Amino acid sequence: MSEALKVLGEHIANAQDAAVTGWSITNGELAVEIHRDRIETVLTFLRDDPACRFTTLIDICGVDYPQRAERFEVVYHLLSMHQNHRIRVKLSTDEETPVPTVIPVYPVAEWFEREAFDMYGIVFADHPDLRRLLTDYGFEGHPLRKDFPLTGYVEVRWDEEQKRVVYEPVELVQEYRDFDFMSPWEGAKYIIPGDEKAQDGQKGG
Repeated sequence: MSEALKVLGEHIANAQDAAVTGWSITNGELAVEIHRDRIETVLTFLRDDPACRFTTLIDICGVDYPQRAERFEVVYHLLSMHQNHRIRVKLSTDEETPVPTVIPVYPVAEWFEREAFDMYGIVFADHPDLRRLLTDYGFEGHPLRKDFPLTGYVEVRWDEEQKRVVYEPVELVQEYRDFDFMSPWEGAKYIIPGDEKAQDGQKGG
């Protein structure tokens, strides 16, 4: 299988030399890195070329590397049932630069791109309906970014007096900020509520 993937990687790199910046085989899977603005051309080739025939787009996902100038990677997972191969196509972008949509190549990409926009804020140029998919209306920020706070920015609750859902800034009560970070295998150095019953039972025995 690795030899077949090597041949495939060389074939793609040679045929798309203006677009491909590198490729590798890791854990038995082929990954191809390309220029951002050539994504539609590359995916069209991978779909239609007789040696590839990647007719199924499985997923599009984002990866966040905040330390990079182009902090986001967009990863396209493709499947060729004809050749029994899988491939990952990767490109990089930043918070402002849009990535060309691939809906004309794979119509199923519409919701995948919306999810990447919702979770990471990655913009896809010429997408016909680029709006949030998983978060609520009025949601602030993009929850899968590494710099997004674990508690979020606002909390949602039902207000009995107003008889509607309201949004409020997150407020953590101080006692919930006491974290011990101890290994669960070592056990706590203090008495957990309820453990005193076990200790009383041992003394009585």
